[in-house]
Amino acid sequence: MEKSRPLWDNPLQFVFACISYAVGLGNVWRFPYLCQMYGGGGFLIPYLIMLIAEGMPLLYLELAVGQRMRQGSIGAWKIISPYLCGVGVASVVVSFFLSMYYNVINAWAFWYLFHSFQDPLPWATCPLNSNRTGYEEECEKTSSTQYFWYRQTLNIAPSLEASGSVQWEQALCLTLAWLVVYLCILRGTASTGKVVYVTASLPYCVLIIYLIRGLTLHGAVNGLVYMFTPKLEQLSNPKTWISAATQIFFSLGLGFGSLIAFASYNEPSNNCQRHAVIVSLINSTTSIFASIVTFSIYGFKATFNYESCINKVILLLLNAFDLEEGSLTADNLNEMKDHLMATYPQEYAQLMPQIKNCSLEAELDTAVQGTGLAFIVYSEAIKNMEVPQLYSVLYFFMLLMLGIGSMLGNTAAILTPLTDSRVIASRFPKEVISGVVCFMNCIIGLIFTMEAGNYWFDIFNDYAATLSLLLIVLVETIAVCYIYGIRRFEKDLYTMIGCKPNWYWKIMWAFVSPLLIISLFIFYLTDYILTGTLQYQAWDATQVNVLGLGFFSVLNLSSCKDTSFFPNYTVPQSGLLEVRSWNQGHPLILWKGKPGKT
Repeated sequence: MEKSRPLWDNPLQFVFACISYAVGLGNVWRFPYLCQMYGGGGFLIPYLIMLIAEGMPLLYLELAVGQRMRQGSIGAWKIISPYLCGVGVASVVVSFFLSMYYNVINAWAFWYLFHSFQDPLPWATCPLNSNRTGYEEECEKTSSTQYFWYRQTLNIAPSLEASGSVQWEQALCLTLAWLVVYLCILRGTASTGKVVYVTASLPYCVLIIYLIRGLTLHGAVNGLVYMFTPKLEQLSNPKTWISAATQIFFSLGLGFGSLIAFASYNEPSNNCQRHAVIVSLINSTTSIFASIVTFSIYGFKATFNYESCINKVILLLLNAFDLEEGSLTADNLNEMKDHLMATYPQEYAQLMPQIKNCSLEAELDTAVQGTGLAFIVYSEAIKNMEVPQLYSVLYFFMLLMLGIGSMLGNTAAILTPLTDSRVIASRFPKEVISGVVCFMNCIIGLIFTMEAGNYWFDIFNDYAATLSLLLIVLVETIAVCYIYGIRRFEKDLYTMIGCKPNWYWKIMWAFVSPLLIISLFIFYLTDYILTGTLQYQAWDATQVNVLGLGFFSVLNLSSCKDTSFFPNYTVPQSGLLEVRSWNQGHPLILWKGKPGKT
């Protein structure tokens, strides 16, 4: 059986597959957010420490297990111990969960990519209303990029319970995304091995182009200074270290079974230790590189918004007080405001509600992650660039390559155990098995193309895998070190690569990494329990603001058990609205009342 197993054409192909899988959307939209929230350049200190203590050892362990056992996640852990078969099953189910909703990001990328060829870009200005006498009211109250995302792309419902209908444009894009994935995995490593050259390398070409363009943008320096200025006081914040460990853990894709599946197609003599170090370093370097690009764009956007705000205030004061043109500038604005307030107190008091408080620091402090960064902030910056269509096509094509690269790993984690099964493989060809998996995911994924689909996307993204993956990887490390035996594992590595692991790897596997995972598990479990009423972000078209709508939920936190993967959410059907807090002048509204039906 071992001789007939498909193999990568060469070790470089395997490295590209791992890079394509590990380097994903989180490097672009999650890591810059964490830098912004937890100390700028100072965040790199805990991040690099967690890379050494957690990232490299666990990546090496999974690659070594896959290469030694030459099976997918289910078969590999079954060889280690028949009682550990459930660990592999849990990995497959979590990967299936991820595939259900993750490919909708590629659908959105396709949607934006198709619209990027229009001149002007459809999110550059607000559309006209039905009477063609002005702009859409909902768009006028917010911005054209937010309107395009929430209304024209998602056609988002006002709440989770108003599920609405399937949006056929998004459904077609999702179908296209799954068709592309299917074509990439159709022939297993023979086709995937060719595709990863593109999905792994092309994003770097686009990032380099964006870096060159970003550094030449007006205000880019403001963003880079903001990023690299270390706020060392954040090092005393436990959440900084938790966030660094979490980012390393999930950005490498540990626990899904994808790395085990990829490594199982290696030659037994492949140097998986070297490849584990290379992949983890490239992954972390990409996060830092992507942050430089993001903050240069972010600095441009913040400076543009700040200067636009200043110009609006200057124009308002010039017209209100009939001042001579040129008498008001950005440099003397504060002085002139004090002068006008002292000279014309009544008139200035009436004008006060219209005078905005412009602050570059406040613009830079606005922390955005996820789809908000990828599809709103970047779109806002792109529309103000020269030749915006070019940069829009490049950007969304890059997102597509990152998303497809990650999907290749997710589907490999599902398909490899299935094709390893003699019962399934003897009855169905590989193409049929791949087609059925893609078709099932596509049909289920239509849920995320409904009007309330984005809310379900956020719920799955936040709760479908976090605790499960932590528990899976914890059991993996314990199984290798204390059930299979670290000395036995050491001999296996010597047989494969010709050298035994040194003290660093053994200490990390046996003690440091498990303790870190246990700490993360306790933190997230405690956080879920103490949070109480969980919330999701809802778009209110009447106020045109993203509101935090509360919902009552019952989560089965032991989600790695076979029967407990689907979280049960109880949504309030009725209740009173209560204003709990205010965010930039807009209320955050929570449901208050009796919970509804599950």
